[in-house]
Amino acid sequence: MKTTKNKNIKSLLLIVLLLIIANVASNFYFHRFDLTKDKRYTLSPTSLAIIKQVKNPLSIKIYMQGELPAEFKRLQQETRQLLEEFQAYNKNIYFEFVDPLENEDANMSNVKELYQKGLTPVNITVDDKGKQSQAMVFPWAIAVYDNKEINIPLLKNRMGATITEKVIGSVQHLEYSIADALNKLTVSRQKSIAVIKGNGELADVSMAKFLLQMRESYHIGPFTLDSVATDPINTLNALQKYDLAIIAKPTETFSDEEKQVLDQYLIHGGKTLWLVDQVAIEMDSLYNESGSTLAFPRDLNLNDLFFKYGVRINPDIVKDEQGSPIKLATGEQGSGTQFQDFNWKFAPLVYPQSQHPIVKNLGGIKFDFANAIDTLKNGIKKTVLLKSSKYSKKLGTPIEINLDIVAEETSPNHYINTGNIPLAVLLEGTFNSMYENRVLPFEQNNFKTKASKSKMIVIADGDIVKNQLDKQGEPVELGFDQRSGNLYDNKDFMLNCVNYLMDDTGLINIRSKDLDLPLLDKEKVYDRYGSTQAITIGLPILLLTVFGFAFTYIRKRKYSK
Repeated sequence: MKTTKNKNIKSLLLIVLLLIIANVASNFYFHRFDLTKDKRYTLSPTSLAIIKQVKNPLSIKIYMQGELPAEFKRLQQETRQLLEEFQAYNKNIYFEFVDPLENEDANMSNVKELYQKGLTPVNITVDDKGKQSQAMVFPWAIAVYDNKEINIPLLKNRMGATITEKVIGSVQHLEYSIADALNKLTVSRQKSIAVIKGNGELADVSMAKFLLQMRESYHIGPFTLDSVATDPINTLNALQKYDLAIIAKPTETFSDEEKQVLDQYLIHGGKTLWLVDQVAIEMDSLYNESGSTLAFPRDLNLNDLFFKYGVRINPDIVKDEQGSPIKLATGEQGSGTQFQDFNWKFAPLVYPQSQHPIVKNLGGIKFDFANAIDTLKNGIKKTVLLKSSKYSKKLGTPIEINLDIVAEETSPNHYINTGNIPLAVLLEGTFNSMYENRVLPFEQNNFKTKASKSKMIVIADGDIVKNQLDKQGEPVELGFDQRSGNLYDNKDFMLNCVNYLMDDTGLINIRSKDLDLPLLDKEKVYDRYGSTQAITIGLPILLLTVFGFAFTYIRKRKYSK
């Protein structure tokens, strides 16, 4: 007995010594082990760089606590585990989970306060073994740093997706959502964006949601080309102070002097994002007694500019069987007005097929009267970001567009070798000036014929960045269609385009991170509810009981002798 006691003491001392050594070593060497197959909890280099920028206390309040549906408990757990990873690398990060509906007396005031901050709840139907109930969940967090506050959306909305599918998509974007918010709080805005005006571009209210989102990360300013006519050199010099120029749905012809300014802006290192409609037609013009309108080519005097860079936007309209829903009044005259959903083939619903970070993991993106883009060989690298479905084709203009097309019957034979039409193209490389070996519209001492490496994105639809207005004239969320009630991924696509052009590729790579999230099959669980309970609850208890009896029996036999 004495020998056994001495051995136990030695073993205990050895364990204590090893623990002391491990703790001392941990002060000099830090490492986190991620045993998941998809490295779900391994933070990307971009996230780690953002975490290091947090020098002062940063608090995050997550409004997901209390009685939550099963899917949101999964989102809550994933959020907690990811924030623990953030906290492990920087002790200045604090977080807490709160239940906004915990106090029944203060429920309404809490909900109203969250609404005012822009935190809208999700109302879902919970189905528990055939019993249905309603639940309100706030899948949001608020981060506060140095008296600055920002909302963090934890649930990613996807058109037509179930709550389970939305949660899976949300977990995939969780690291991006948190890292992006911390980046906006801790990094001062340094890069700037010029929103080009003067050629009939979209009004600010029509792209307000996009501009407000961009303003969180970049300096944004309107830039008119009107002064080019009188002072082109100073206009070019002023434009070159911006890192990116956005030209959103111009409707008036560009002069040669304006094109030289935009050309030299690109050649001198500026990035450009073009959203161009080569056909003049608006959806509102169809809502008349005849239900029809004429679509005709729009001459912007940009064809030679794009041709030199390696693309051509054709004055065609893309008709796609994979269209977006549209509500139209139905019923005979005299009866009550009824509305029915139809497939509108001139509003292609594009699901990205490319694995480029700009479009990877994005859902449906809605176009309106999109044009076709041709890519030309000129040494510039071109990546087709978005293209129509294989059941699509080009219609030349001028052409009459009629709402009666919703009743048209078609077959796959109508779309043989006509589909997969490019609608958005990324161009990267060393661009040559359009005015190389040509007479310049105005004299320029620092004129360059070839650029250092640059990039631009051309999208053959100006409405892709256009938000709708509600009855009070206020802008609604970019990508939200009030007529159908669907929310499309236009906003995420546009944000990715800007981030990529501004060389903020780290956050895009986080957004396109792939995770494997296995979930229970609810139908199988309901069908095998009894056996599932027996396996998950009864079996562990049975094993523990058998082990306890066996251990007691063996111990009695061993020491009773």
